[in-house]
Formats: sequence, C-alpha cells, structure tokens
Amino acid sequence: MRGLYIVLIFCSQLIYANVDATLEVVKKFGRLPNILVQTIGTDYYQKEYGLKIFKMLVADLKVIGHFTIQEEKQIITNGMVFNFDEYRSQKIDLIARIYTETLKDGGLKVNLQLYDINSGNVALNKEYSTKKPDSYPFLVHKMAVDINQYTQAPDVSWLERMVVLAHYTKPGESEILLADYTLTHKTKVITGGLNVFPKWANEEQSAFYYTKYLDRPTLFKYDLQTGENTKILTSEGMLVASDVSKDAQKILLTMAPSEQADVFLYDIPTAQLKKLSNYRGIDVSANFIEEEKRVMFISDRLGYPNVFAMPVAGETAGKIEQMVFHGRNNNAANAFGDYIVYSSRESNEAFNPNTFNLYLVSTKSDFIRRLTANGVNQLPRFSRDGETIMYIKHEANQSALGIIRLNYNKTLLFPLRDSVIQSMDW
Repeated sequence: MRGLYIVLIFCSQLIYANVDATLEVVKKFGRLPNILVQTIGTDYYQKEYGLKIFKMLVADLKVIGHFTIQEEKQIITNGMVFNFDEYRSQKIDLIARIYTETLKDGGLKVNLQLYDINSGNVALNKEYSTKKPDSYPFLVHKMAVDINQYTQAPDVSWLERMVVLAHYTKPGESEILLADYTLTHKTKVITGGLNVFPKWANEEQSAFYYTKYLDRPTLFKYDLQTGENTKILTSEGMLVASDVSKDAQKILLTMAPSEQADVFLYDIPTAQLKKLSNYRGIDVSANFIEEEKRVMFISDRLGYPNVFAMPVAGETAGKIEQMVFHGRNNNAANAFGDYIVYSSRESNEAFNPNTFNLYLVSTKSDFIRRLTANGVNQLPRFSRDGETIMYIKHEANQSALGIIRLNYNKTLLFPLRDSVIQSMDW
C-alpha cells in the first residue's frame, strides 16, 4: 500500500494555436454556420429518449464550438412542408432534424436528416441504432461528429471515444467503469477489491490494462469483446501501466520491486521486461513522446516532483532532460507535439485540500498558460488531435471529468455524483 500511496501522490479558457481552428468552417459559410436542431414527433414524452437525445445533440454541438445553435421550440411533424426560402430569410444554414423510435425488441433507433439550406439539399439522411437504449449518448456523439464532418470543420472524433475510469466505492475498494465523455452512460466492468489505474490497451479501445491489489499488485488485461481477464505480471510495492505504444506491443510501467519506483518497458510478444530508469528516488508515470523515441516521466530528482524525458534506450549520463521549468511540485503530465500539459501544486495546506492547477507549456519557446484557476485538477490527457484536454477535478468529496477545448475558450465539467474518481483514460 505504500507504493500505491506514492503513485497516487505523483499521478494524482485558452487559445494556444496561431491558426484559428474555425477557419475552414468560416471559409465555407462566411461565418460560423447557424444550425437549427429540431425533433420530429407528436409529443416529446411519447418517446422515452426523444427529449434526452434532442438535448444532448444540442449540448454536443455547443461543446464542439463550430456552430451557432438554435433549438426549435415546437415539435415538427412528418407531414410539415419544408420551406427552404423561409429558413434562408432567417439566416439559418443547416437544420438537424431527428426522429427517435423505441423498437419492439427494446432497442433504439434514431434518424438524422441534415438539411443544407443554402444549397437546398438533404446533406445527410442517416440512421443510428443500438440494442441498449441506455447507450444513446454514443449515438448522439456520432451524430454530432457526422454533422461536424459535413461542414469540413476540424475533426472532433474524440466525442465518440469511451472513457475508462476507476472510482472508489468504499475504503479499500474501487471499481472500473466505461462511460461516454459526459458520464451520462456508465457501465460497470470490473468490481470487487481494489482495481485502479485503467489504461486502454489499443487505439480501438477493445481492451484495457488495470492494476488489482491481491497479495501484491497485479497487472491484468481485460478484453471487452470476449470478457477474458488475463494476468500479465505482478510486482512488489507498486505496478501501474502508464502508457501503451501505438502498435499495442509495448507497455510503459511504473514498478517498485525493491521499494524504489522506476520506469520499465514491457514487450508484450516476448514478455521481456526492461528497466529504463535507475534513480534512488522516485521515477513514475512515463509516457511515450517524439514518435516513441523518448519517454516523458515524473521524478523527484530535483528534490520535488517535476517533468523529465529520456531516450527509450534507457537512462544514460547526460541524457535526462528537464521538460518543465515552472512550478515546484509538478506531479502529472501529458504531451502532444511540442506542447506539455501538467498539474502543479500551488498551495501547502496541512489540514485542507491543496490546490493543483493545470498549465500548458511549449517545448520550443517560453510559452506558458494556466488552464485552471482553482481546485484539485489532475491527470490531464490530450485528445488525439491535441485540441482538447480531459482531466479529473476533485471537489467536496466528489469528482468530475473536465474538458478543455483549447482553441475555443471552453471549459466544461461532468460530475460523477457522490463518488471520487481515482484515475481515467480515454
């Protein structure tokens, strides 16, 4: 448990690009497109999920930041005549019209019709379905991605990705959930005992690694398609999978087999374990950077936690590079291209929660920007396009997933009610 305590400590509105990410959208429409969202039916409440889907699509489009959004106040009927000229006079560019149907087998079907008012065409006429109605958020996220793609705006496929997270259920116990980014849909996957530090095992999100505390820390791989739970390896002290290579063949691990936390590289096909760091203090939370030629990690070799990098070939004299020069207690970090986002402790309270804020820095300049203003903000993770950051915010004995849209001056919080998130990946 001492090892777990150590790794919990260490792992525990902005425009930063020079080019406006909405530029391509403006080129096509002359401004941000004005989209009107409508729903088809006789009464919202005749369709159990109709209102939920309508509201979530509006919310998704607002999160994206590429649209001016209007909500139709009245219900649209199938027989209503579509008048393009009337909508043009209202300066509406797009209409997203949705129809939700609950199927006899218990499934859910949603039809999306996207009208391009300026061209007078039906841009999309697409059907989305699921056998599990409670998973409707993923249908909505897919609709939002498709609408966004039609406008040729910057990609927002991160909306569709699943979040895997561990949260505490009672002292000494935690379970692992799968969720959408809003935490509206949640599914229990791993229960019983202390299950922590989930990490996606591949880009397809078909499996994830996690640590279970048995007689000693044990790394498992859970396959979502087969339900198979495979034991990978065990270690004394602590054992955490912090990153996985793009080809899913290598894992970066934090291990402390001799009470000293170091970074290890595990080759999956050969089951070979290679020690990358060899410092008498604490080296944890490694991430691949620079096309996986180097790893970035957290170390206390300055006398306090900070962000460093080293070659994958291992620690050699003169090869350790300090990556962050602001803050005196930087205990978590993630990288995308030339940018690093990290969590920095900014208070030293003995009896109250300390403040941890997120910062964004460039490795190529003196650029630095604070992303959060208060609270306990930890474990930041870049999206795959680098335009969005997800993180965990702790406050008042509960947690939320935070979303920062870097190019759009948007920060949103999605709470996990009455629970504390231990860690997450997306």
